[in-house]
Amino acid sequence: EEFLAEAEAVLKRIDADLEAWRLEALLSGPYDACDCRLLITAGAGGTDAQDWAQMLLRMYERWSARHPGLKVRVVERSDAEEAGIRSAELEISGRNAYGLLAGEKGTHRLVRVSPFNAQGKRQTSFAGVEPLPILPDDMLEAEDFEIPESDLMLSTMRSGGAGGQNVNKVETGVRLTHAPTGIAVKSTQERSQLMNRAVALKLLKAKLLVIKREQNVATLKEIRGDAVDANFGMQIRNYVLYPYKLVKDVRTGHETPATKDVLDGGLDGFIAAFLRDAYEKAEAEATAAGAEWAER
Repeated sequence: EEFLAEAEAVLKRIDADLEAWRLEALLSGPYDACDCRLLITAGAGGTDAQDWAQMLLRMYERWSARHPGLKVRVVERSDAEEAGIRSAELEISGRNAYGLLAGEKGTHRLVRVSPFNAQGKRQTSFAGVEPLPILPDDMLEAEDFEIPESDLMLSTMRSGGAGGQNVNKVETGVRLTHAPTGIAVKSTQERSQLMNRAVALKLLKAKLLVIKREQNVATLKEIRGDAVDANFGMQIRNYVLYPYKLVKDVRTGHETPATKDVLDGGLDGFIAAFLRDAYEKAEAEATAAGAEWAER
């Protein structure tokens, strides 16, 4: 029996290593190896949605903690008045952080009995998740594109959190908006407005590059503004805690009744399913394109 238990443990380790190798093979995008900036924003649902956003923040922190090669820190956090958060930004660093989390982009929907409703009614809440690659300077230079100053709109705000008294008293926070598309980013993490502008500009460039690749266009001018404001436009996953327990990805069909484990960071099954689905769709598109070319 002892030998059998040891053999089973070895097989489990081999399976885990093999699965990790398979996922590594699927991460071939130009930004997949980069660190990741993850923005979580409360959507429709009032206090319940703000609490849900905080649950998602915890979920991604726990997911990162399950992977020894990854490090996570909260870069920005805006607490709500009653409970939860209005928004938060995580910085997750380590091999393939962005590639693993890129598929989390979209709307996450929670169904549960509201802890904030005295009548114990069922409540549906929404929160948006947006991952962005943190592109190193050499990669940005290699992309060889600049955003004209005339396309940038800058506004300032007071920053919150750590960083000294100056951070909270002076408008050191920066919001940059790309005027042609309406894409906006912000940075409040640094101690000066100049430093926050530099951070925001890098984030904006990364966001534009990701959207440019998603829309398969050659230049920034071709980016469609109507596809930009998608934080809450694309529901990707349902987390049902009542009247039954189920987490289901609406894109891949992957599901599990282990809701507690998922909310404790057990996302690997969903991440693997998304990467496989994306790979299979890319293969099918390439095959179809090849067949069309051959018929000409």
